[in-house]
Amino acid sequence: MHEKALQDALILWATIDPIGTLAIFSGLTAGMTAARRRRTALRAIAYAMAVLLGAILAGQLLLDAMGIRLSAFQLAGGIILFLFGLQMIFGSLEVDAERESDHDLAVFPLAIPATASPGAILAVILLTDNQIYPVPTQLTTAAITVVILLVTLLLLLLSAPIMRLLGRGGASILTRIMGMVLAALSVELILEALATRPWV
Repeated sequence: MHEKALQDALILWATIDPIGTLAIFSGLTAGMTAARRRRTALRAIAYAMAVLLGAILAGQLLLDAMGIRLSAFQLAGGIILFLFGLQMIFGSLEVDAERESDHDLAVFPLAIPATASPGAILAVILLTDNQIYPVPTQLTTAAITVVILLVTLLLLLLSAPIMRLLGRGGASILTRIMGMVLAALSVELILEALATRPWV
């Protein structure tokens, strides 16, 4: 149980990527007032939480309705998470702030795809497989997701002093380290998917 919770926390931290979100948020909201930055951070995390908790509640049901086996989804998800990890290692999401200034930045790109990233959505579905994990374990994973999102919110609210302390170089290093962790964990997901079902 504790090992599963730790693994879930590592995967979700890497896919939600609070440090990467912090860097994007700092760049996009640099010209905003403190009050507007705070409102943007609160809305972005609220939207991201709705997306990820919705994926936990209904993601697997949608897969079942489409006839997609979770083992196949886990294999595809592992591959995508691996590619996402590589993206974190070798490059980061860059957003043109001027191009996106005509709509709510809290929705795009802060909530999606910076916080509730495709990798995070895949991860929460895989980590709450109804056929493998009992309800208490799934609730633990949901709680871990909420905690990481709240940590992300705290970082966004403290973005100005944190970025002055870390600098862009420090944030980049931390993001790449988490990318390496995510790549390793995604390989474990792929190997587990290949081992749990006969692929014939």
